[in-house]
Amino acid sequence: MSNSPLADPEQLRITEIFHSIQGEARSVGWPTVFVRLTGCPLRCVYCDTAYAFHGGEVLPLTEILDRVAEFAPRYVTVTGGEPLAQPGCRPLLRQLCDAGYEMSLETSGALGIEDIDPRVNIVMDLKTPGSGECGRNRLENLELLKRKDQLKFVIRDRADYEWSRSLVARYRLDRRVEVLFSPVHGELEARELARWILADGLDVRLQVQLHKYLWGDERGR
Repeated sequence: MSNSPLADPEQLRITEIFHSIQGEARSVGWPTVFVRLTGCPLRCVYCDTAYAFHGGEVLPLTEILDRVAEFAPRYVTVTGGEPLAQPGCRPLLRQLCDAGYEMSLETSGALGIEDIDPRVNIVMDLKTPGSGECGRNRLENLELLKRKDQLKFVIRDRADYEWSRSLVARYRLDRRVEVLFSPVHGELEARELARWILADGLDVRLQVQLHKYLWGDERGR
């Protein structure tokens, strides 16, 4: 069975659909249904969802919507992998918005975010040097972010922090969008990152991965 992104926009390769507590971004702590799409063109060294690179189940959009509806959620997050690698992601986002859910999309920013339904809250993970995929960032995406969107920097060490701080200042990102600084779980202590943020007086939001504290690395959580 091929694991390449599907060209048919009416179906998607899905790794899992599950109900959990949102661990990141603005809706942190709220019960959320996650739709995890299969496949990603990046290979970040700290990736915690490598199981979504391959495999998955091909489902029509109608069945995905039905499975989401079974949980009767308020919040729905489409994630990956890299969900925008599949053409069916945009139609899925639009139909989930039409169904009345509060929608968010988690994307790496390595693919274009044009033509995404404006009702979707985009959470873009701009890749730091420590990810090993910094060269894949499409900085032109920054101009497409809406005020309600969020820009995340996953930080491994002081070098990542300095790179992120510099980029925020250069593009005045904290004036345009909510900026999240998130330590790599198990590599950088959150309190250390907090100290750096406070010392430099940054207008960014410290974020920890709540789901890691609740469930560890348990899949489907």
